[in-house]
Amino acid sequence: FTNLLPEEIELVKDSKIQVQFRKGESLTKQGAFASSVLFVVDGLARQYIVGDTNRDFNLRIIRSGEFIGLSAAFSKHTYDYSAVAIKDTIACLIEKDAIAGLIKCNCNFAYGLINRYYENYSSLYDTIRSMMYKQMHGRLADVLLYLETVKYNDESIFSLLSRKEIADFAGLSTESTVKLLKGFEHD
Repeated sequence: FTNLLPEEIELVKDSKIQVQFRKGESLTKQGAFASSVLFVVDGLARQYIVGDTNRDFNLRIIRSGEFIGLSAAFSKHTYDYSAVAIKDTIACLIEKDAIAGLIKCNCNFAYGLINRYYENYSSLYDTIRSMMYKQMHGRLADVLLYLETVKYNDESIFSLLSRKEIADFAGLSTESTVKLLKGFEHD
């Protein structure tokens, strides 16, 4: 938002509402109608998709300063994924038409969003590569390394996630994850 002109900042202020989500509350729901884009002001959320078997697969941790549901601004009418707060989170819900207008009119703002999109997609490609070509040990190790990089006010993310949620990042059952973690600890 630092690339916005004063009148564009006013447009955002007029088309947003700030909401506090408690730990465990849904910020978005996969397949739900998307009327707004969320901007995380403070907190952490877990982005995930629900598969055909109603199993969750965690994609990433959403941190302060990141958007949720940005595809809604690009004529997508539903959310592609769900997001749930893993810590009390404050987010601004911004009308998707306002974001789309800013993207069309302000090339610096649009360029910043494209960079963020690229970073997210690059990360997702790495996740897909890990899921396809690594065995369970490697997938879980990748997840642990990724989660180690996520900090919130110098607090480890591991205290905020359950074993099931960690397993959902690696696409493993909870039982297999616990067994692998015990093996890692022993090794």
